[in-house]
Amino acid sequence: MGTADPLTLVNPEVADRLTCRIVTDHPEISATVARRIVGQAAAFIAASGRQPGQFLAPSELVDHGWHVFILHTVDYAEFCQRVAGRFVHHVPTVEDKTIPGGPQATRGRTLAAITAAGYAIDEELWPDMADCTQCHEGCTDSPNSGKS
Repeated sequence: MGTADPLTLVNPEVADRLTCRIVTDHPEISATVARRIVGQAAAFIAASGRQPGQFLAPSELVDHGWHVFILHTVDYAEFCQRVAGRFVHHVPTVEDKTIPGGPQATRGRTLAAITAAGYAIDEELWPDMADCTQCHEGCTDSPNSGKS
């Protein structure tokens, strides 16, 4: 099985809006890199929604894309329903010392989940993990999200 470009998950018009917003919010990020961030955020959200409870988290750069996507609530809700079959919540938590293996293990699990979902990894966008962890239970069935 090959790996798909995760940017194909996002409607091109939505991808353009998200790219512009990332560049506006983070002027140090070029439009080219911002577009790549949108694709990796889409892959992360899709993988997270399919594998709740796996202790996944975005990189710092990918988290910028996720935060921008969430601000476009209608587009984000439609995207989540289409790629994960449900809304993928973002519930930031304080770093939980019970999460197995720390940041490097979380990074490994996250990239493995994205790859298993069939999406290409843009390694340059995953040098570190975001301070804002995804959540306690994969951001789909978190005890903090009010969903069960």
